[in-house]
Amino acid sequence: MDLHLQGRVAVVCGASKGIGLAIAQALAAEGVSLALCARGTDALKESADAIRAKFGVEVEQCAVDVRDDGALRAFVQWAAAHFGRLDIAVPNAGGPPAKSFLETTTAEWDAAFASNLRSVVAIAQAAIPHMQRGRFGRIVAVTSYTSKQPAPGLVISNALRPGVAGLLRSLSNEFAKDGITANAVGPGYVDSERTREVLRGQAALHRTSYDDAVASAVAGTPSGRMATLEEVAATAVWLCSAQAASTTGQTILVDGGSYRGL
Repeated sequence: MDLHLQGRVAVVCGASKGIGLAIAQALAAEGVSLALCARGTDALKESADAIRAKFGVEVEQCAVDVRDDGALRAFVQWAAAHFGRLDIAVPNAGGPPAKSFLETTTAEWDAAFASNLRSVVAIAQAAIPHMQRGRFGRIVAVTSYTSKQPAPGLVISNALRPGVAGLLRSLSNEFAKDGITANAVGPGYVDSERTREVLRGQAALHRTSYDDAVASAVAGTPSGRMATLEEVAATAVWLCSAQAASTTGQTILVDGGSYRGL
């Protein structure tokens, strides 16, 4: 299927590894030019170089901590000016630590708010005026299935992810008339370092072994396995497509059926 993304321009955050990198690679495969950011300069450059070599698209990169509101907004503005347009924005950041509620600190709550909610606000406010000029825009935030169903040991994520969903729903209502959609892809357990970090935290919380935590996660997933990075990326890229023009304000879960609601 031709997703009609050839020649589009995307900003992808947290793009040096994991889901962010997978989304950047999948967009590049569709002919999308990229502006990538992450905190680690060396890993980001290595990822950008690999995408250029494999897909032949223009890729620019900049070391940015998404908790730095000014730097993040400046990066989005720079990308739009450099490419002369901005069509797609992918807010993405590492998730909060896995802890019980009483173990969490104010500093952890503040950092998670900056990374996982305020950064989406910053990216959207910087990107939307450029999307309005082009009469096309796709905001696809990477969140979690915790936006719909709280997970044990992830109290900070459980609190903040629904806030992102509410923000995206509000953006969808306000900007659909401009050809702009605002959605999220919500992974469950994914074969990634982030999932391994979460499972280590859950193992500590429940005083069990890491292997037992992995087995429990898989047993609780109807598909019987974790999702792959490529599966999450494919869902995100479809949300960027022309065909997804009437899908907005949604959180699309990639969780192997783990969410128990309707």
